[in-house]
Amino acid sequence: MNGRLSGPIAWALYPLTVAMMVFILAPLLIVVAISFSDSAYVMFPPKGFTLRWYSAVIQEADFQSSLVFSTLLAVGATVSALALGVPAAFAVARYQFPGRAAVSAILLSPLVFPVLITGVALLQLFSMIHSDNTPLNMLIAHVLVTAPYVIRTVTASLMLADPTLEDAARTLGAGRWRVFRRITIPQIAPGLAAGALFAFMVSFDNFPISLWFADAQHNPIPLLVFQMIANVFEPSIAAVYTLMILFAMAIVVVLEKLTGLRRAMAM
Repeated sequence: MNGRLSGPIAWALYPLTVAMMVFILAPLLIVVAISFSDSAYVMFPPKGFTLRWYSAVIQEADFQSSLVFSTLLAVGATVSALALGVPAAFAVARYQFPGRAAVSAILLSPLVFPVLITGVALLQLFSMIHSDNTPLNMLIAHVLVTAPYVIRTVTASLMLADPTLEDAARTLGAGRWRVFRRITIPQIAPGLAAGALFAFMVSFDNFPISLWFADAQHNPIPLLVFQMIANVFEPSIAAVYTLMILFAMAIVVVLEKLTGLRRAMAM
């Protein structure tokens, strides 16, 4: 047995897989198609073909400011989530201490609680401590909901890493930082990349958390789209989402080329 399905089972799973992929991707393809519509209103199937919606969106000052703010916020949340999540993953995966299971559950709890409830709780907390710095509040909130993704993927990578290689390197005289940089990081690189990808995309596309903390000067892309839909539902909204889809695909391709995300997903 080589672990691969064969025979009637495989032939039955192939069309089922194709049907599931069509079901998942069809809404995205509809959005992309609508973004090229020549009509002034959203309709499907689209009529005509034009790129004027993309030109209008890219030249829109509100879109530019929202894109810059969302990107900077997502980058800051990703870097902070890595800085906090990697040590937490090491503590959970490599060390034995009383309450280890409880600590692990607490660290991953933001994945379980509804994000909307988390946003309300953080809003009340910031109100109690009189914190009115919008970018800082949003950064803290986004780190809270993105760090568990880093912890989960890095913990899985550490479980598969070979600690004897690190012991051998230390025996040969390598310091802790050199061991971590030359031995540990290459082994957990797919987990780091996958965690960074999840953290960035969750932050960049986060609506429930951003809803509670955004203001007129700091308006992330998801809130901008929500406001556009509330005003006029036109193909420019589909153009914004298509640009976000392309942006996400570009990030995945870059990380795949750099670290090999498929190895991380196979863990």
